[in-house]
Amino acid sequence: MKQAPHVFRAFEDATMRIPVSDINFLYEVRPAIRTSVKYAQIAASIKEVGIIEPPVVILDPTSEGRFRLLDGHLRIDILIADGVTEVVCLIATEDEAFTYNRRLSRIAIIQEHKMILQAVKRGASEERIARALNVNVALIRQKRNLLNGICSEVADLLRDKHVPIKAFAELRRLKPMRQVRAAEMMVAMNRFSTNYMRSIVAATPISEFVEGRKPVTRGVTPEQLDLMTQESERLDQDMKQIEQRYGEDHLDLVLATAYIATLLENARVVRHLAQFHPDIFAQFQKIADLQKAA
Repeated sequence: MKQAPHVFRAFEDATMRIPVSDINFLYEVRPAIRTSVKYAQIAASIKEVGIIEPPVVILDPTSEGRFRLLDGHLRIDILIADGVTEVVCLIATEDEAFTYNRRLSRIAIIQEHKMILQAVKRGASEERIARALNVNVALIRQKRNLLNGICSEVADLLRDKHVPIKAFAELRRLKPMRQVRAAEMMVAMNRFSTNYMRSIVAATPISEFVEGRKPVTRGVTPEQLDLMTQESERLDQDMKQIEQRYGEDHLDLVLATAYIATLLENARVVRHLAQFHPDIFAQFQKIADLQKAA
């Protein structure tokens, strides 16, 4: 009987409360990051509900009693700004800057909608959710009501897509079958902007609008509307052909950005680049950020 391979632990069994003064940052948090929306949202979340995911550190072999910070630079920076002196951390067993956060995409709006519904169901008020996310209460209500008037097939098609809220407002103008067709066109073209959704709505026959939700078509004759519909379909076909021609280039780009992101998960590589090639390191960070946002 073949013996099962030994699986090494990535973290120690217990967390540890560590003085923030004993933690060495892997890289400096730039002033531009401190003014970003993401930073403000993390700060608001910490203020409202505290640290949800503990930062990850490892013992620094070059400095006795100190730790290297592998994951959680923004969280620690925010705590320091708030005057916090200690933080509970996960203790890693290997000097790798791997973090599950880097493997997560920005959450899609339908997923966010479902999370808000669950939070409200469990007793969280809209005001508290808004404070935790550092957004206006009206935005939370919009996201809570996101799928009102949207058929289930469309919700399934767009469940993991980053679609603007205003695009859903345009979708609600359409009858279910046209909603599905519009969502299929967005997915096929990989275009989810409000303007693209408006162009689909503009090219939609009047008969496919929900009663009372028809668009204002001053000066547009039925013949012109039919022409717009034909032009929209022709444009979709042209774009599909372009997509096919540039498919290989897109694949090469995806592979290159994924490789750079993998490099930046290695703490030794990050330290070397930050020390000897700061300009290249800054560009690599931008590329990795684009991959995470994609």
